[in-house]
Amino acid sequence: MGKELSRRNLLKTLGLATGGLLTLPLHGFAETNLRLHIPITLKNPAPDKPVTAITLGAGNRGNVYGEYALKFPDHLKIVGVADPNQIRNKRYSQKHNIPMGNSFKTWEDVFEQPKFADAIIITTPDNLHFGPCMKALAMGYDILLEKPIAPTEKECRKILALAKETNRVVAVCHVLRYSPYFIKLRELIQNGSIGELISVQHFEPIQHIHMSHSYVRGNWHNSTETTPIILAKSCHDLDILRWMIGSSCEKIAAFGDLKWFRKENKPVGATPRCIDGCTVEKECPYSALKIYYRDRQRTHVFDLPDEVEKHGEVILDRLKTTNYGRCVYQMDNDQPDHYTTNLQFSNGVTASFNMEAFTSYEGRRTRIMGSHGDIVGDMSQFTYTNFLTGEKTEWKLTSDAHGGGDWNLVADWVQAVSQQNSGLLSSSIDVSVESHIIGFTAEKSRLSGKIKKIVV
Repeated sequence: MGKELSRRNLLKTLGLATGGLLTLPLHGFAETNLRLHIPITLKNPAPDKPVTAITLGAGNRGNVYGEYALKFPDHLKIVGVADPNQIRNKRYSQKHNIPMGNSFKTWEDVFEQPKFADAIIITTPDNLHFGPCMKALAMGYDILLEKPIAPTEKECRKILALAKETNRVVAVCHVLRYSPYFIKLRELIQNGSIGELISVQHFEPIQHIHMSHSYVRGNWHNSTETTPIILAKSCHDLDILRWMIGSSCEKIAAFGDLKWFRKENKPVGATPRCIDGCTVEKECPYSALKIYYRDRQRTHVFDLPDEVEKHGEVILDRLKTTNYGRCVYQMDNDQPDHYTTNLQFSNGVTASFNMEAFTSYEGRRTRIMGSHGDIVGDMSQFTYTNFLTGEKTEWKLTSDAHGGGDWNLVADWVQAVSQQNSGLLSSSIDVSVESHIIGFTAEKSRLSGKIKKIVV
């Protein structure tokens, strides 16, 4: 049938972009297993000279992108950093051999200097994206911008307008577009392997401790201080839906609320901090003592010293002085812990997206329904079923964080900056703003209880 691929063509499609590392058994198509290993080597040649960049924000994401420069120094060189946290600033400067004169306390300090690099990597907190991005564009820097673009729709549109006016290369870190998992799903949708695409169900399980860490106690606990959780956590997912479906979203209906992490759910005997003699601490899955001190989970936020023997003492001190030690039922958080969206696209495809806090697991789940086949996956693997033959094909992935996307994105960005060609990006500022607008509109729908039209 015209909409279906032959066995050979399907295997070829599933094997694209593997760099020759994909192996296919030759027996029974129904039992075919495909395992993809992400190569350390790059598909792109080194530019004539390394792209130079200044990192604003030396936290987790700043280090993820910075590590690329250490692995591939012929492609990218970090020549400056700004971070008010002295420990992070010092460690980042030492790691990249940044001169003392190029180490700054704030992002504003960087722009008081004449332009001294090709690009700016913006990995500051969400509420500090707009200012440095606008200033960098005005000074002629190209940009790698961590998502979300900015906390408000108005600011996103202003960044887009200035990027077009200055004609700078601006890549938004929608790294899932560079994940082999989602690349394969998109290929199978767009080449007709499943016939006509009818609908998509997509699910992001945040995981209960991740929720308490990031969106109850952590930097994103309050939507007015940062950005709504649908963007802070899930703008990746809205972007991926738009990208895979290949059509504009016309309208959206969203529902969700903060149901559990509220003061009225505080257990009897709970204290403002978990270390203050809370009588239910050992019975609480969200105990800060359990998560950070006893289990030593997510402790990167504490900037622990190099001496491991000092970690326990430092963690206990942080639990006394930071939000990470506070009771999850007595925070000033407002982010929903469950969120459902229904989307209607201009090509008639519908999609549903659920974000849930209360799961024991992480890792996105996807179900794609077509007229001649369907796909069920979970970021590490998927199963394609051919309706005509009933045969099933499995695809499996071995990769790094974000499904292999982080460094693939940086690689394309380096090429785009080197060649001054935004067309080399999968996630440029133009397309990324559209998916952000979907998120802002979803929040308007959730708060108003009404179906909202998407106006790009």
